[in-house]
Amino acid sequence: MNVLNLLFTKDGLICQIAKNKSVVEEKSYFVTEETPENLIEDKLGEMLIRQRFDEIQVVSALNHFTLMPEGYSEHEAGFDLIAFNAPADQEKEELMLSVNKKFGVQFYYTFQKNFYKKIKEIAVPVHFNFSGEKFLNSINIKTGKEIHINLYHNQCEFFAIDNKKIILYNNLDVNSEVDFLYFIMFTLSKIGFGINETHFYAYGETTENETFISELQKFVRHLKIVFDNVPNKNFILNN
Repeated sequence: MNVLNLLFTKDGLICQIAKNKSVVEEKSYFVTEETPENLIEDKLGEMLIRQRFDEIQVVSALNHFTLMPEGYSEHEAGFDLIAFNAPADQEKEELMLSVNKKFGVQFYYTFQKNFYKKIKEIAVPVHFNFSGEKFLNSINIKTGKEIHINLYHNQCEFFAIDNKKIILYNNLDVNSEVDFLYFIMFTLSKIGFGINETHFYAYGETTENETFISELQKFVRHLKIVFDNVPNKNFILNN
């Protein structure tokens, strides 16, 4: 069974081709000042016609989202709820829903319509998901105060959890690892998590964000690197 896994981030696209659950290829494309304006769309088009896929798995880590209790059914309010966190354009974005039954929450998020249509046109089974839901479903939670941080290229998402209850989720677009640290520490102060009592867990691009990791280690007592992305092994896509 040939599966194409796609992960959309703030400024990039990570593609995996898997055969019978074994990753045979992984490629990353990131937008810079030097790259063509339509880089992501062009690379997506190339991957979709690369070969015949039996299934496509799509994960969006874009920060157009809102977190609600499971069962919230006023779906027509999804765009308005997302707008409290980030500007959403109904003409260019598709409203999506991702549910996590284990923790009783659901995410409304948007996905670019041009990407959505291009993927659906391939006419094979497609599963869309939000990175926050997949991240939440992939972590082992114990008792006590915990911060779980998933690091990307110029982006991070994190959960604050207290005794297995979700206190907060956020997804940040930042260009400085120092900003990562500022947002995490600011969050701790706002939700009443003490530095010494809170256990921190890091995943994803931990090597790429080594400055953030080393600075965080200076402030906190408990920090564990759970997963470090290596070639053909991306935390979100491999869980």
